[in-house]
Amino acid sequence: YAMRVWLDPLALAQYKLTPADVTGAIQQQNTQVAVGEIGNSPTTKGQQLRVTVTAQTQLKTVSEFENIRLVSTEDGSTVRLKDVARVELGLESYGSSSTYNGHPAGGFGVQLASGANAITTAQNVHAALDALKGTLPDGVEIAYSYETTPFVELSIEKVVETLIEAIVLVFVVLLIFLQNWRATLIPMIAVPVVMLGTFGVLAIAGYSINTLTMFAMVLAIGLLVDDAIVVVENVERIMADEGLSPREATEKSMGQITGALIGIAAVLTAVFIPMAFFSGSVGVIYRQFSVTIASAMILSVMVAVVLTPALCVLLLRKHKQTESRFPPFRWFNKGFGAATGGYVGAVGYIVRRPLRFLVVFAALIGGAYWAYTQLPTSFIPEEDQGVLMTIITLPDGAN
Repeated sequence: YAMRVWLDPLALAQYKLTPADVTGAIQQQNTQVAVGEIGNSPTTKGQQLRVTVTAQTQLKTVSEFENIRLVSTEDGSTVRLKDVARVELGLESYGSSSTYNGHPAGGFGVQLASGANAITTAQNVHAALDALKGTLPDGVEIAYSYETTPFVELSIEKVVETLIEAIVLVFVVLLIFLQNWRATLIPMIAVPVVMLGTFGVLAIAGYSINTLTMFAMVLAIGLLVDDAIVVVENVERIMADEGLSPREATEKSMGQITGALIGIAAVLTAVFIPMAFFSGSVGVIYRQFSVTIASAMILSVMVAVVLTPALCVLLLRKHKQTESRFPPFRWFNKGFGAATGGYVGAVGYIVRRPLRFLVVFAALIGGAYWAYTQLPTSFIPEEDQGVLMTIITLPDGAN
């Protein structure tokens, strides 16, 4: 803050004063003066202290500034600062000001350091300011006009909800297609095991739970159950076709599909791993996503090779392939059988006319490329954070 002096031009002219006269008087009468020293030379024997004494000559209040003497007139009266100016305590600079909900405010911003965690930083700032509330004058409150962390927390919350929904949907789809709660339970057990291992990899890599890593987990949910489904379905098929026990069927099944499982994981990992080596800001954005989903894929095939066969032996039971007694399953099987027949017929029709459909395939590729070239491009998609920010520029000379 500062002491503001608003000069009255008419009063200055009346007393034949100039702004320079007022400035000089204020500088002369508002000084810090040293009045002497205690313990100055010559000193006495054993003296150990020497102190400079200053007088309280600097002015502090509005009334003290108002009574600054400017000049004495011919009739002996004194012209003081309050006679030619208005004095008030105000801002040091009026180039900028802050208000909050129409009330005067003093604002400052906290900039996140590079590599710092936004949510942790916001929590620490809130804790530090809460500790200062008791020292504030009456009527002064701490308010937060703009924060980015609530949007981050809400985004993570929505991704977690999507993750839960994905797990539920995977369970429903598995139950509909496998129509065996024991067979359905085995792939679902693989989900938390792989997720736990993936979070461990993220902790070792120094990554946090954010929208990118959680989105990768949502995408990985549908991919990681594939390996377990392949194992369970093949074991079920062997038991139904060859009449083997769960243990024998599992041993035979793993001998058939282990190489295929490793190949699937290798292909998927090869797709996502290169993104971890992108440079610049693109690499920062995609690296955590790539590491998360690649880790989930690798752990998925490990679980499918190690844990899933053991669960098949423990949970599956030898049974005959019969029609389901649950009506919704029978309806689904009937509709799925009809869809399968239609698909087989369509594939046969396409195979008998290869050249014609190669032309169609080439046209689809060309159409996809044309659509790609027509779409607008941007670095990252725009996000609606529920905040409207405006900048109003006044014309020159406006108050």
